[in-house]
Amino acid sequence: MTGQARPICVRGGEVVTAEARTHADVYCEDGVIKAVGPELDCPADTEEIDASGAYVLPGAVDAHVHMELAFMGTVSSDDFETGTAAGVAGGTTTIIDFVIPPHGQPLLDGLAEWHAKAEKAVADYAFHMAVTWWGDETSAEMASCVNEHGIPSFKTFMAYKGAIGIEDNELLRVMETAQGLGAMVTAHCEDGDAVVAMQEKLLAEGKTAPRYHALSRPAPVEGRATERAAQLARQAGCPLYIVHMTCKESIEAVRAAQGRGQPVLGETCVQYLLLDDSVYESDDFEGAAYVMSPPIRPLGNQEALWDALSAGVVHTVATDHCPFNLDGQKDMGSGDFTKIPNGAAGIEHRLSLMHTHGVLGGRLSLEQWVDACCTQPARLFGLAPRKGTIAPGADADIAIFDPTATATISAATHHHHVDRSIYEGFPLTGTVRQTLVAGRLQWNDGDLRVERGAGRYLPRTLS
Repeated sequence: MTGQARPICVRGGEVVTAEARTHADVYCEDGVIKAVGPELDCPADTEEIDASGAYVLPGAVDAHVHMELAFMGTVSSDDFETGTAAGVAGGTTTIIDFVIPPHGQPLLDGLAEWHAKAEKAVADYAFHMAVTWWGDETSAEMASCVNEHGIPSFKTFMAYKGAIGIEDNELLRVMETAQGLGAMVTAHCEDGDAVVAMQEKLLAEGKTAPRYHALSRPAPVEGRATERAAQLARQAGCPLYIVHMTCKESIEAVRAAQGRGQPVLGETCVQYLLLDDSVYESDDFEGAAYVMSPPIRPLGNQEALWDALSAGVVHTVATDHCPFNLDGQKDMGSGDFTKIPNGAAGIEHRLSLMHTHGVLGGRLSLEQWVDACCTQPARLFGLAPRKGTIAPGADADIAIFDPTATATISAATHHHHVDRSIYEGFPLTGTVRQTLVAGRLQWNDGDLRVERGAGRYLPRTLS
């Protein structure tokens, strides 16, 4: 960010971290939290923010987003500027995006492209590196990612055959290499061959509508792939993080791996906790707004995910934010569900939705809410203690959250650069009143004051 941030003291709120709740002031200077305590004595030129009646939270960390992603013949509609701005409006101050080189492109060439796209980010960002093919130089490039570029996490896709998906023998090589580098592998778990077979069968039967997207990749397809990934990670001795878990079958596979003592971690997303597959039942094309992979699951899976999150089997809640407009993008698949770009928006409303349905719904404590949305993503991916907590020395990324404020989600008012919201009409209890990014007030009661290019790249190391 340009210039120097004025010292700020957030006064009178209840500081909530993953470990504790306490009434305290938070003093920030030079973009860093300097002191946390009751009735702090601050310098005369300090700007004060009244947080009475509010929670003072660490800026949220979304470890799974796709800004400006070229995918399925188009590009996701939020770029690094608009996407991180929407995050700031909802209290998310750090993202981890995915560098996804197309098949055949060297990893570091893809990294250079992502750095160029991310220069306009308004909040801090880091990268995972996707390995979409295996070549003679892949192992050395993975080492360069870890040792020179601060990227110790590698994404793999078991779906999207013929594009960015890899075979099991390649996945094992990624895992073995990552293990030697002290890195983590993250996996999109769907049985790609089964998906292709089901897609071909449905299309041959003339079943082309959006609802058939979900039927082409049912829960067992995810469960089998999750179990397979866990067994390969067991063979390689590699830590494994399962992204966007949606169903009982994947929970069972992760729980079994954890029971064997494997370092297998789980992530779910807000949409899989709150929506069910009735969203695909529309007779018109509106169901395409919910086309994502894995798809939204039938009733029953949602409560299983909530239980797994509360029990610590699932560790984080992300969004897989990857929006495409229904008009002009999703409608590319109006006659063939396999051509509907996969993805939806969610970064702006994650904290509020999780408060409304998790905390007020009696499924999570306040500390668990903060842990899943802020602290665990920072800890697991090497951003702590700089991110994910309210403590001296941490970045002054702070969300001041009013637990009684109400709002209704709508595409007419959200900050996502997309024409539909998958949470259209959802009522919220609890919204972000103010957001500080690196000690600067960037969201203030509906006033978004972000600065293009102010975001910083965050190299990471895993402990």
